[in-house]
Amino acid sequence: MSRAFIKEDVDLPERSGRKRSASGLPPGAINYITARGAKRLRDELQTLRAANAGRERIVELEHILASVHVVDPRDAPSSSVTFGATVTVKDKKGATETFTIVGADELDFERDAISWISPLGKALLNADMGDWITLEDGRTAKIVKIEAS
Repeated sequence: MSRAFIKEDVDLPERSGRKRSASGLPPGAINYITARGAKRLRDELQTLRAANAGRERIVELEHILASVHVVDPRDAPSSSVTFGATVTVKDKKGATETFTIVGADELDFERDAISWISPLGKALLNADMGDWITLEDGRTAKIVKIEAS
């Protein structure tokens, strides 16, 4: 790999000797998760324990659940994108896409889930209704709808 694609200011766990969390997040990163994501993980853990199966997955789920920080949605509707929100954007040609911003451990639970630490997730967080953002494919799109979780 070319050195041009490596950030020198990032102290990778592999180089520092520190271990990544069960979620794959860098050391020190907070493992945010929605309440519905945490419930799904707890339900899976309970099911595996009841069936006395999947010991490796049970250990993994226990580590993940021990590290999560559940984010409660705001009570009042917001015109800004927050963690757990479902956001609809429309590009200049009129095509719409919808994204739900979630934690790294719940990406498989939502059809259009994106991680809050992804470039798109970071672009959406704290953006406001009507703001323009850049999508992963380089298109720009306007935020046309924000739904709280």
